[in-house]
Amino acid sequence: MTAYNINRSTVTVTGNGTNADLFKVGFGDPAQNDEIVRAAESRLSEIGEIGGELALINGPASLPAAVVIAHGLLHVYGAVGVFDPKMGAYVVAAAHGGKYSVGELISADSVAETA
Repeated sequence: MTAYNINRSTVTVTGNGTNADLFKVGFGDPAQNDEIVRAAESRLSEIGEIGGELALINGPASLPAAVVIAHGLLHVYGAVGVFDPKMGAYVVAAAHGGKYSVGELISADSVAETA
């Protein structure tokens, strides 16, 4: 087992037709943050080639794990949205220009798994 899990799937934002990568994240075996951040970085590298216009992150993360994940994704995606369960939406937390801007909301209802 591992101290942290990251799984990627492809989704479409139905409102604008954007293809995105959805990263479902979560804790694995009990561990301290030093081990968790190493596991998160390792899982990201095991996923293989990533990148594109939009990455969405959904699931629990400690602050150190969230920073490792964000660092890994911000280099290769135009925008990164993080799920806020209170809002039922992904909040764009970082953007490098383009289709999305910081603070923009992407409704979870508009995110559909692609075949």
